[in-house]
Amino acid sequence: MFSGSIPALVTPFGDDGAFDEAAFRALVDWQIEEGSSALVVCGTTGEAATLDKDEHFRVVQVCVDQAAGRVPVIAGTGSNDTRVAGANLAAARKAGADAALMVPPYYNRPSQDGIVRHFEALLLDAALPIILYNVPSRTVTDILPETLARIVAVAPDLFVGVKDASGVLQRVSQHRASCGERFCQLSGNDDLALAFNVMGGQGCISVTANVAPRLCADFQAACAAREYARALDLHDRLFALHVALFTDASPGPVKYAMTRVRPGFPESLRLPMTWPGAAARAAVDAGLAKAGLAKAGLAKAGLA
Repeated sequence: MFSGSIPALVTPFGDDGAFDEAAFRALVDWQIEEGSSALVVCGTTGEAATLDKDEHFRVVQVCVDQAAGRVPVIAGTGSNDTRVAGANLAAARKAGADAALMVPPYYNRPSQDGIVRHFEALLLDAALPIILYNVPSRTVTDILPETLARIVAVAPDLFVGVKDASGVLQRVSQHRASCGERFCQLSGNDDLALAFNVMGGQGCISVTANVAPRLCADFQAACAAREYARALDLHDRLFALHVALFTDASPGPVKYAMTRVRPGFPESLRLPMTWPGAAARAAVDAGLAKAGLAKAGLAKAGLA
């Protein structure tokens, strides 16, 4: 159902801390023009944890409006309260999203049975296809392969895919064996996307694609065509940038990188997220240079 390069979009804020709708609409257009195959809005990289509910689904609505059917829009909807997660699904549908991205409950650390029951309960509210998002480094809740298979078996037409940020590559094969060929597997780690795709993945929900959408789209197209030598060249070109974007608390580094490739892009984050330190900024600059993007921002500013 989904494949290719899918950016987990940043949410721009103005100097007053408010959602910068104009900057966001421009970002959506640029991403689509550069080859992104879908858009994730209000995920971790979009600072969803600092958006209130009205803001959250306003951002989703704006993304849907600006995308105008050109690519699917996937809305972050997760919660550690099953009732809230259900309400979020309904709100995402009302806002016009095509699918939902859903983490398992975080912080309260449910058992594997609790995770299954959480997603089973969402069938009562689910008006959208759901991509499960497994990111145990953030949620402290790991959806084990056998648990994922149990969830998908409940409603395979509803639970259509997984964004896997576990970092365990063998799970691609495990999920293929237990969930079937139609189940969509998307990497949640840019630096592992090449190996993930070789093993049977279909794409990546990407942080780096915010900054380098064309390169990420070309990389995914090469993987889909099984042109792995070309894909490896692009992976090597992007690898330093993949790493640099996590040298400080995300999304600080990626928002800094956006200002380098799109001069005038808002610099604000919402506390407790902060602007990246000098070492992280230097790493991002080096990664942009390695990717051949260092001059892009200067050109847009009329300085190159």
